[in-house]
Amino acid sequence: MSIRFGTDGWRAKPEDDFTVENVKLCTQAVCNYLKSREIADNGLMVGYDTRLDSAAFAEAVAEVAAGNSIPVILCDRPAPTPVVSYNLVRRDCAAGVVITASHNPYDWNGFKFKPGYGGSASEEIISELETCLNAVLAEQRYLSIPVSNAEKIGLVERVNPELLYLNHVAGLVDLRSIRNAGLNIIVDSMYGAGSGYIRQLVEGGTTHVTEIRNEIDPTFPGMKQPEPIDQNLEPLKEKIWESNGDVGLATDGDADRLGLVDEDGNYISTLHTFALICQHLLENLGMQGTLVRSITMTCMINKLGDFHKVPVIDTPVGFKHLGPVMIEEDAIAAGEESGGYGFRGHIPERDGILSALMILDMMVKTDKNPSDLVLDLIDLVGPHHYNRIDLTFQPEERKQIETRLAEARPTEIGDMIVKDIDTRDGYRYVLENGYWGLIRFSGTEPLLRLYAESKSLDSVNAILAECRNIVGV
Repeated sequence: MSIRFGTDGWRAKPEDDFTVENVKLCTQAVCNYLKSREIADNGLMVGYDTRLDSAAFAEAVAEVAAGNSIPVILCDRPAPTPVVSYNLVRRDCAAGVVITASHNPYDWNGFKFKPGYGGSASEEIISELETCLNAVLAEQRYLSIPVSNAEKIGLVERVNPELLYLNHVAGLVDLRSIRNAGLNIIVDSMYGAGSGYIRQLVEGGTTHVTEIRNEIDPTFPGMKQPEPIDQNLEPLKEKIWESNGDVGLATDGDADRLGLVDEDGNYISTLHTFALICQHLLENLGMQGTLVRSITMTCMINKLGDFHKVPVIDTPVGFKHLGPVMIEEDAIAAGEESGGYGFRGHIPERDGILSALMILDMMVKTDKNPSDLVLDLIDLVGPHHYNRIDLTFQPEERKQIETRLAEARPTEIGDMIVKDIDTRDGYRYVLENGYWGLIRFSGTEPLLRLYAESKSLDSVNAILAECRNIVGV
């Protein structure tokens, strides 16, 4: 058995390690951590997604917390991770747990821990949690009482988390203008927890929302995993063509990521999407401040930063790195390649629903469709193309791959000079004009990820091919 916190909590397959027993052990570690910090009395917020048995796992978390005399606020329905995170902040909870495997395949589940500030746990917090977890695993002991008993004595309260969140995000964009813009919006919830949120927020005027894949289905049929990436969004594209939609918006399994499709059914990359959002914040909303991006996010952000004279900070992958910088810098936005974007005035964490509202707000304020917005962006920062390849490998191959990476010192990749090699999170080869290639191990799945951003698709493919030669997989 192996329980470890990766880039964003612990994930595993129920058929392997993700069992009720292990979830309870993990929760006991969280309880011990909260007690050590003397914040346990503030309570624990618990949410869950639409996966098979997620509600039961969430009740298991509540039972252990209650067994430790820690008050629990338990969501009474599946909820997006950002909704749970905002609720725990607004309700002054010590921390939160969300049972979700986010974008992973249907046969995975996960245990996301959220500190009191609502973001991903920092590396320091994760280290403390793992110390507590190792001690619990050694003892194989936890405290627990049935959730029905805990409800009777007031230790567990079930709540609908929607209203607090909806009222808050409604104040972060010009919702009235969006509702009265006459837009035809297609929303793909990918059978996940984000179903209904965008429709509730923007309908009520001349704007119309059509939802697809908005029913609960834990098997996420028709896709390998509920991740809003190009190959998973064919139904959304078809609905746009069929309905003459103005924009397509997709959220992943726990709705902390956004996928964007234009009015012609073309997928807009996560890099261009975040660049559009940053451009909107700077130019249309007149915001000033730091932009934060992961090392897998586009160098377009640096070019926007130069143009608008605002600082840009890059971090290793994951909001456990991005979030603390957001807080420290009071950054206006942070983003990573996976499609997760966070915003000032909200939680220091990804939010696919608020990201979708920002795109709609930009369309309304500029009176432009998504494809024209992308063309305007390209006019400003130049052409940028991107791709990512995920490679599987055998566990026994990892050390050999790591050795090859450490020994490789390429001076040229994809006909461009290697200006620097950043090893903070994998091996990032910084090329001319800010373009780059990156090789890193996934923090949540047994995958080796290869990334590239360059001036053309041919150049991107050349970078990826040379990166693949380096790792030899």
